[in-house]
Amino acid sequence: MTDTTEPQAGIFLPHIKTPEMEMAETGSGVAEAADLAIADINPANPHLFKENRWHDYFARLRAEDPVHFNELETSGRYWSITKHEDVRAVDGDWKTFSSASGITLGLRRSAEVDEMNERVSSFISMDPPTHTEQRKTVRSVSAPSNLRNLEPQIRERTINVLDSLPEGETFDWVDTVSIELTTHLLATLFDFPLEDRRKLTRWSDIVFAVPEPGGVVESQEQRINELLEMVVYFEGLWADRRENPGFDLVSMLANGEATKDMPTMDHLGNLLLLIVGGNDTTRNTMSGSVYGLNKFPDEYDKLIADPSLIPKMVPEIIRWQTPLSYMRRTATQDTQIRDKKILEGDQLLMWYISANRDEEVFENANVIDIDRHNADRQLSFGYGIHFCMGSRLAELQLRILWEEVLARFTRVEVQEEPERTFSSFVHGYTKLPVKVTRR
Repeated sequence: MTDTTEPQAGIFLPHIKTPEMEMAETGSGVAEAADLAIADINPANPHLFKENRWHDYFARLRAEDPVHFNELETSGRYWSITKHEDVRAVDGDWKTFSSASGITLGLRRSAEVDEMNERVSSFISMDPPTHTEQRKTVRSVSAPSNLRNLEPQIRERTINVLDSLPEGETFDWVDTVSIELTTHLLATLFDFPLEDRRKLTRWSDIVFAVPEPGGVVESQEQRINELLEMVVYFEGLWADRRENPGFDLVSMLANGEATKDMPTMDHLGNLLLLIVGGNDTTRNTMSGSVYGLNKFPDEYDKLIADPSLIPKMVPEIIRWQTPLSYMRRTATQDTQIRDKKILEGDQLLMWYISANRDEEVFENANVIDIDRHNADRQLSFGYGIHFCMGSRLAELQLRILWEEVLARFTRVEVQEEPERTFSSFVHGYTKLPVKVTRR
């Protein structure tokens, strides 16, 4: 695709370098946090997450500069908010800190950027009242009654996947279990053809992937072409659900009062939000639970000895993993956080991954502690009006997974360090080699 293919070029900006692309070009030789002046620390570099070296960066910022300033050629001014108290305050004040300009580190303002933000948006990137109206369209999917209806199906699918796992040989937990379970449920929620369900995984993967040779996508052009394929696919589903509506997310968006008259292209943001929210986050927490419990085997032993601890384990794993590292807000006016003056238009990155390791809130925050008394204070699902509407569904999936794992395996053993996602936004795993031993 070239820049002449309007309107897509204007919407997807294939010729503009993104902030993560700029930072990725610095290479993997990023200095250790202790070797940098505090002003030179930039925690948004995707190499830090790919190499699992982000911990010391945020520990220094929390201790020395919890409201930390950076500026990039591509994205302009932005602040890293790293303490639990401050992240919660920013997330809870949508009037001062707006979502309307996007939820990830953005591009400098221009006519093209404004057009992209206007066309490709989702209700997570909106403020009330539009946010409230569009979110209401799909929120019934996470209602308690619907979760009760979904639980038997989630459990049956989990049992089928776990019973099919090979014993005594190494396999990839990410692809075989985490992706399979989350993609199957997402296809159910969309009433999406099951034979095509891996398309949802692919679309989720490419949304925030940083183009690199041999990576998830190798160029912006490739990403744009695949996202346009997604739009075409959903146009067909859209037309069908307008004629034959059901109780699924596509039907809700196609027929909801606040969304039914939107063109499919304008639905792209909501579709991507629901795909990423239902796929990336839960699958990375599922993978993180296996990796984390292997990293802290005493906690794994405790869970094996007493499976009734699973409900306490779930929020602690979600805290420890934090599947989305941050969310962005934009200041609507000049304001101040701690001793820093925030200017109107400045971006703020609310680093959930740092807030969830805040030593002033979580004692021994870098370890998994199934008995942690305040694990439910974790901010992985956000806070305020944008609190994740799928949080209960994510917790349900993780609970069922471990109920069934403990019922049939003496151990799920990690064989080597995982391969991690090349992104500072999605905190996850691309490969996790494991072996299982059956009871």
